[in-house]
Amino acid sequence: MDFKKVQQLFPSEDGNKQQQLELLGYIEQLLSGIDSKKDPNKSTLGPIQEKSDNLYKEIVENAATPNSGINMEEIVNKLIALSDGHPYHTRNFVTNVLPMASIPGIIGLLTTSILNGNNLWDVYGPAAAEAEVKVISMMSKLVGYDYTKSWGYTTWGGQGAVFSGLRLAIAKQFPNAKEEGVPNNLYCFASENAHYSLLKSVEATGIGSNHLIRVKAGSDFAMDITDLQEKMEAVIQKGGIPIYVVATTGTTDSFGIDDVKSIKEITTELEKKHQLKPIHIHADSALGGFYSLFANYDFTNNPLNFEKDVLEGLMQINERMQYISIADSLCFDFQKLGQTPYLTSLFLVKNGESLGLLDLEEFETPYVGNRGYGSYHTGYTLECSRMGSSIAIYAALLAFGVEGYQQILANYVRVNIAFRKMLKERIPNMGITNEKNIGPITTFRIYQDTVQWDLEQSGQATTEQINLTNELNYELFEILGQQREDVFFGDTKKQCLVDVSDSDERLPIYVSKLFSISPYTEVEHLDHMITAIEKSIMKMEGMKVEVTL
Repeated sequence: MDFKKVQQLFPSEDGNKQQQLELLGYIEQLLSGIDSKKDPNKSTLGPIQEKSDNLYKEIVENAATPNSGINMEEIVNKLIALSDGHPYHTRNFVTNVLPMASIPGIIGLLTTSILNGNNLWDVYGPAAAEAEVKVISMMSKLVGYDYTKSWGYTTWGGQGAVFSGLRLAIAKQFPNAKEEGVPNNLYCFASENAHYSLLKSVEATGIGSNHLIRVKAGSDFAMDITDLQEKMEAVIQKGGIPIYVVATTGTTDSFGIDDVKSIKEITTELEKKHQLKPIHIHADSALGGFYSLFANYDFTNNPLNFEKDVLEGLMQINERMQYISIADSLCFDFQKLGQTPYLTSLFLVKNGESLGLLDLEEFETPYVGNRGYGSYHTGYTLECSRMGSSIAIYAALLAFGVEGYQQILANYVRVNIAFRKMLKERIPNMGITNEKNIGPITTFRIYQDTVQWDLEQSGQATTEQINLTNELNYELFEILGQQREDVFFGDTKKQCLVDVSDSDERLPIYVSKLFSISPYTEVEHLDHMITAIEKSIMKMEGMKVEVTL
């Protein structure tokens, strides 16, 4: 391959029409190839590809870089082939919080790729820097932060935000920890239903997983405030210092919303009582935070004409979500309910000045940020090279607006309300285990005869009863999973922990789940989903008969 051909593998430097059309042609080829695999009644792009036990071993053995590059048409065809059997977000894709990337989000990410700036410094990434500042301001205003004081940045998912919040919590209490190391008596607190990202974070910062205190959750899957207070008091009495509380505002499995207002009242009380420095509260709003866009919705006049039950559900969510701005930091995973491509997450801090505690000294970054030109240098982020994902977020916010997002979020509620009603009517021995929480998620659990969820949740079931029902649900997981090409449901082997009547050990609860995440899933499609569950149960029962015979 001569050098001129190598140059043709790049976008033009002069904007010439020939190279522009060539790039557009490859994009059209890619879109056409993927679109040809779509079927709105399926949840994958073409049939699921069965993977042999040796698949990845064979890939490792056969993969090789060509000596001379192959032509772009063939490369695009190979990329299209990678999509065979890939999950796709049709009306029947209800497995988890894995959204369809919207057109504005895709165009925003394409802009990021074409410009390819480093968002570390506005000299290298001016477009992303400007978009990031706009997004920080837009979201601060929407959630109730003082936009003149708040700040933030895009980061690597909710994990990045939880980790950044912890770094900030440590620095606020111990400004010299960056140089001297982390004291060995620091403690963090989160619900037992919280995402495991905090577990990773306490390990990575050196605090240690033994210093992550799990707080019991109530019947609504939100943190038990009394248990939080008691556990924080116990830590303090033993010489520990509580520095960080993660309040999950929309748990991944149950959409439980921790009471940020009550958590703040408890931490403030403990600070005064024990002369502690302020305890940092991070609202892990990666998923549920988008429902804070209803904070200023006129529920009385209902301008978007939501149905009565949908409106009531949204009001229930808003009742808890309205206090999200009390938290010291927040997170919005736009690649979740924001409908943008991976990876587009925003970390917001109530007091932006505190990020200075994490910033590097000027002499530590000799080739960026300390010039007379350029005024936006994000030395406080953990990343050095930073993707300009703010551009995709910016495009989505402009395209959907508050009302567009409200319509999408309301439809998730609408679908789940209807699903719960149909499920209870048609499968009497199927219990809905998160009925107190409305939102985009419904978790359901099958029982041998009658629904025993109230018994299990109140701690009156035995170990044997819980385990037998868990086994039954695991069987259902397997069958539903085998049929995911038709309807792609989700499942979890630990929705929550419950007490049992014959042991001090708390046991996990296995559930399947419907996560409404596609904009194309509507109430009219639910009959097919319920039928798919019914067929799976019949198949499960048939297998038991065969085993008995």
